[in-house]
Amino acid sequence: MSTTQAPLQQFYIPEDQSVYLLSHHDARKLREWVALCRAQLEQLGYRHIELIGKGAYGFVFAGLTAGGEQYVFKFTRVNLPQSLQDRLEEEAFMLEQVAHPRVPRLIAFQRVRHQSILVMQRAPGENLEEVSLREGRLSPRRVVRIAAQLADILRALRRESGPSGRPIVHGDIKPSNLVFDERDESVALIDWGSSVFAQLDAELQFVSANVMELMSDNLQQTNARLGDVYFIGDDQLNGALSSPRFDEQGAAGTLYALASAQSCRFGHRAMPATSLGLPMEFARMLDGMLDPDPRTRMKAGDHFLREMPRLSRLVMLDLPSPPEAPLVPVWARAADREIDTVVYSSRKAFLREEDGRETLSDVNDVQLDRYYKNFMQGMGETEKAFLAAVSRLGKYPVVGGLAVRWEADGVYIDSSLNLHDPELKPAFIAAVNNMVDLARGIHRRGIFKSCLFNARDTLHLDREGPDRPFVIPSDLRLAYEVSAVPELEDRSRLHSYFEDGPDPEEFLVLPEAIIASLEALNEIHHTGMIIFEALPEHLKIHSHYRLLDPSREAEFRRRLDDILAAVGRIEGLGVSGFMKMPYKDTRVFAHLARQPERFYPRDPRAALAAMKEQAE
Repeated sequence: MSTTQAPLQQFYIPEDQSVYLLSHHDARKLREWVALCRAQLEQLGYRHIELIGKGAYGFVFAGLTAGGEQYVFKFTRVNLPQSLQDRLEEEAFMLEQVAHPRVPRLIAFQRVRHQSILVMQRAPGENLEEVSLREGRLSPRRVVRIAAQLADILRALRRESGPSGRPIVHGDIKPSNLVFDERDESVALIDWGSSVFAQLDAELQFVSANVMELMSDNLQQTNARLGDVYFIGDDQLNGALSSPRFDEQGAAGTLYALASAQSCRFGHRAMPATSLGLPMEFARMLDGMLDPDPRTRMKAGDHFLREMPRLSRLVMLDLPSPPEAPLVPVWARAADREIDTVVYSSRKAFLREEDGRETLSDVNDVQLDRYYKNFMQGMGETEKAFLAAVSRLGKYPVVGGLAVRWEADGVYIDSSLNLHDPELKPAFIAAVNNMVDLARGIHRRGIFKSCLFNARDTLHLDREGPDRPFVIPSDLRLAYEVSAVPELEDRSRLHSYFEDGPDPEEFLVLPEAIIASLEALNEIHHTGMIIFEALPEHLKIHSHYRLLDPSREAEFRRRLDDILAAVGRIEGLGVSGFMKMPYKDTRVFAHLARQPERFYPRDPRAALAAMKEQAE
């Protein structure tokens, strides 16, 4: 059993698993629990209750008071151990210590029938991860404006003198924890679940002057919470004693991600801040804050807190920028139904360092397990950023696939990316181009594959136990679309299911009958993917098919039916997936370790006048 457990854990990367991927039983339990939370809030007198977020530890609702005030309600997942449920009360305590206009204040902490609820003010606007996904790269002017407000919050936290007179560490600064109000471009820092009192000050000296406390155990081990591993710095990730420097790292990763349209901090080596069109001093400061050398980081962090008030007064305009051309083809058409995209990636092992140390193997944390330990650990920064960039594609309504092949002479990319919301195309193109640029910054040999599918199409089958066959309902069908393609398309350009051989990371061995049907499908002109995920009592079949030769539809349908008919023969646990591109349209890119420098103009007004002159 243990050999098959690891690949299952790395199957879904997003922290937010679609309800359509849960078994019927789990999905029903989740819906019932959400309904119960709603009912409890309504009984307490709140109105217009909506679920606005969920994470590894709990759920967040919003609602209105009788007086029309907007509140946020945070519930802990009831199935968590008591020690984790208690963290909600600790969060309430920490939030109570912070008084800042950019931090929504605590209203109450209460328990209703063993269920803890944290009630806070609701900041107006939407979180910056949502803004980033919708708009792509934020303008340099906006990034600098957000940076000035972040620096202001961090200065206040250093001075914050809670009951123990210590600085406070937020511990989880990232785009989704910053709420952005479009009207005045103000930000509010939310989610204090990882916050602690600092053990060290900004100069890394012990905060306490009490000799007994300095000698005690609690200053030999960190009190820091983990925070989001995509944004926290190495010190926090590796268990250093908590200090205000942690939040500088979160702020730097956040500003870098917003300026570059990424969902992590890791891309800064291949795509440094100096390549993003930011003001020169600001960009160099950001690169310094992300530098591997601790002294460089501290110096740049000091510069950030000291100089942001001055940098925020720079004259900056939102300069027009030409629309970005996609580096690989992107097709966009409006969808006639909802799409919940999920990304499945395989062949990732070669991205790990040869001597990748499992430094975090003894850390037991639900967030770490969920999207880091079995997935990115032991990889270089750019490799992590590449995988996070592929994950980011899955935050758009998109179906299709990718095959990236690294050779000595360059990077070869086959893709089929179908975006189902044309309004998101500019932001999606930025995400795709980042993925390509990060791939160019990776120097090793190997192949990586990724399927993007609609979780709403996932088929769910049950069985009584791992040694029993899966039961197939008689009306079950694999869905597909039909679209004719021009006759002149060259059939020899098909990207076959079988051209790269079996995937070494997939542990589920499929029955011969399914493989035979897939081989027969391989001869029919189509595009698509199918993934089997076998759990002890549950099977998920994720698929997305489009037939490109309508004259063979009867045969195509029969082959898909044959695949389902053989599902009862599946034995063992694990994942196995197959993907077929519509045709070979391989794009080739030269290796490029680092994107070239590009800065915001010193005189934006002159630059704008020159642009207008050129346009005329």
